[in-house]
Amino acid sequence: MTNHKLDPNNWIKLYSDYLFNYTISRVNNREIAQDLVSETFLAGLKAMKNFKGEATERTWLISILKRKIIDYYRKINSKKGQAEVRMSYSNHTDAEGDWLEERVADPFDKTAEDRLENSELGDAIYDCMSKLPEKQAQVFKMKTILGYETETICNELNITASNLWVIIHRARTALADCMEEKWF
Repeated sequence: MTNHKLDPNNWIKLYSDYLFNYTISRVNNREIAQDLVSETFLAGLKAMKNFKGEATERTWLISILKRKIIDYYRKINSKKGQAEVRMSYSNHTDAEGDWLEERVADPFDKTAEDRLENSELGDAIYDCMSKLPEKQAQVFKMKTILGYETETICNELNITASNLWVIIHRARTALADCMEEKWF
C-alpha cells in the first residue's frame, strides 16, 4: 500500500471547497459548515502524529470531518428536552463541586429543604457513580461533570469517539437504574 504524506500547507487550497460542500449538504448552514471545516483542519494539525499514511490526506480529513459532524449533531440533540439539573456533590475525599447539565443561572432561591434534598440527591448520584466500572465512571465524569470535549477525552484515554458514546450510554443507563433504586 502507498504510504501517503501530509502537507497541511496545501489543505485549504486542495480540500476546503470539497470539505465545505460535503458539510453544507449535511448541516444546511453556511456558518456551521465553515466552523466544522475549520475545526477539522485544526484537529488534523493536532493529530498529524497519528496519521499512518494508509489513506490519502483527503480521506483522512474527511474521517475527521465526519466525527466533527456527528459531534455537532450529538451536541444539539442532547440539548433537546433537557431540563436543568443542578446539584452539589461531595465524594468525602475531594472538595465539593457543582454539577450542571446546562450552565444557566438558577432564577429561584433555594429553601433549606431544597438544599437538603439537593445534597441527598448529590450523595445518591455519587454513590451510584462509585458502583460503575472504573472506565465508565472516568469517562462519565470527564464528559458530563467536568465538561471535557469529546476529542480531549478520546485523546487522553486512547478511545474512539464512538467508543466514548457507548461508554457514556452504558454509564447513564447504569446510573439511571441505580438512582431509581436509591432515590425514586
